[in-house]
Amino acid sequence: MPAPENSPDLLVCLHFLGGSARTWEPVARRLADTVRCLPLDLPGFGAATDATGYDVAAMADHVAAAIRSIGPARFALAGHSMGAKVALALARRAEGGDPDLAGLSHLVLVAGSPPSPEPIAEERRRTMLVWIDADPETRAREARAFIRQNVGAPLAPEDEAAATADVLRAAPAAWRAWLESGANEDWAARVAVLRTPALILAGSADADLGPAGQAALTAPHLAHARTEILDGAGHLLPLERPDAVAAAITRHLAAGPAADPEPVRIPDPYAALIASERVNPRLRDALAERARADDPAYAPAALDPVELALLRAVVARVLPDAGFDIGARLDARLASGAGDGWRFARLPPDATSYRAGLRSLDAAARAEGAPFLARDGEAQDALLRAAQEGRLAVPESQDPRLDTERMVLWFEDLRADAVRAYLAHPATLARLGFSGIGAGGTGAPDADGLARFLPGFARTGRNDPEPWEPEPARFDRRISAETAR
Repeated sequence: MPAPENSPDLLVCLHFLGGSARTWEPVARRLADTVRCLPLDLPGFGAATDATGYDVAAMADHVAAAIRSIGPARFALAGHSMGAKVALALARRAEGGDPDLAGLSHLVLVAGSPPSPEPIAEERRRTMLVWIDADPETRAREARAFIRQNVGAPLAPEDEAAATADVLRAAPAAWRAWLESGANEDWAARVAVLRTPALILAGSADADLGPAGQAALTAPHLAHARTEILDGAGHLLPLERPDAVAAAITRHLAAGPAADPEPVRIPDPYAALIASERVNPRLRDALAERARADDPAYAPAALDPVELALLRAVVARVLPDAGFDIGARLDARLASGAGDGWRFARLPPDATSYRAGLRSLDAAARAEGAPFLARDGEAQDALLRAAQEGRLAVPESQDPRLDTERMVLWFEDLRADAVRAYLAHPATLARLGFSGIGAGGTGAPDADGLARFLPGFARTGRNDPEPWEPEPARFDRRISAETAR
């Protein structure tokens, strides 16, 4: 089978906090027949302990310089933990037109630190900051404990010793800089939504950056992403599961370019009605705009990428699969300031209300054990029913926040907005057999300057359609029993 047109000839690999280029060596050996690997030491780690510049932008500059010196025609980026955040920053630069990064074809994010501040318990952070400057015996003990705490099962003795040695040779200033600053940098708005095909790898036993964290914080920034979960693995996946990581990367690099979605098909009879002179030209233009294919890498303007992902997830529980992106259309409406002309007096303006409502919903989900985006449909439905019925407990600490009573109003407003967007699409109108769009045409003048017909309906009897009215299109998408209720 020939290689896809976007197949890279180089895989640039970035390591985790305390790691080094050799962290990727077990995976690189297994990929030798697939792609050439270039593991790099980030500033302050491995052989680059003398290099400075420890924030995300500076580390990205360091990696970009290495890529520029090689000049690959096509390359992929693989980032592990800390390295994933750097890879995301580089991907944004590549998609923004940086000529040195123009060949980026794929992303691989392994137990990745997200664009937003990394979730880490403050007590753990403080402990790690204290022991990095301790006496040699304490540092050696704590470095070994750090490695053991981040795996799902013990590493081979030689791998554990090498990983511990990497931690111990890291520059303390670089270690502190990541924990105090780099991990907390918020790149969510700058990264926005990337269209580069991405693979997310997560270990099921990774407490902070496992499947739930990836679903809630990283996946919303990727338009074309696939997630693989390695059961029983922890955080140090390239050392714990090099065979599985290499196999997943091989599959990912073998995939062709991601295809953008096609517009939802409008049945021919309904398309003919839209094109006819019975439809007002302004309405025809509006329907054509609504029928355009959505951009999978749509960058939200009123919400942030995580909030947009939450909105899409909520809409998916409210409505059947429409085939078009209602969440993005609602965000565009919010950003435009256009609306239906009213709102509940107890709610803030629409855009503020949406942000607060979505964040409050997610906070309530997290208080019950898992982010909203990491839950299955049944669990999401339970939270939405609680919001609808005035039973959703939103933590007092959540900011922005809608309380229980205002969540009832917000969710009612959201449902109305979603249904309105759903019904506005010509494909939905065709499914419903709505022919009212044919009542507003301008008509065409005859030789005497009079319209050949008047817009509207002549037949008003039951089951007596006009000859020009198309049959309702067959609705071929399944609606779950829960959604139907």
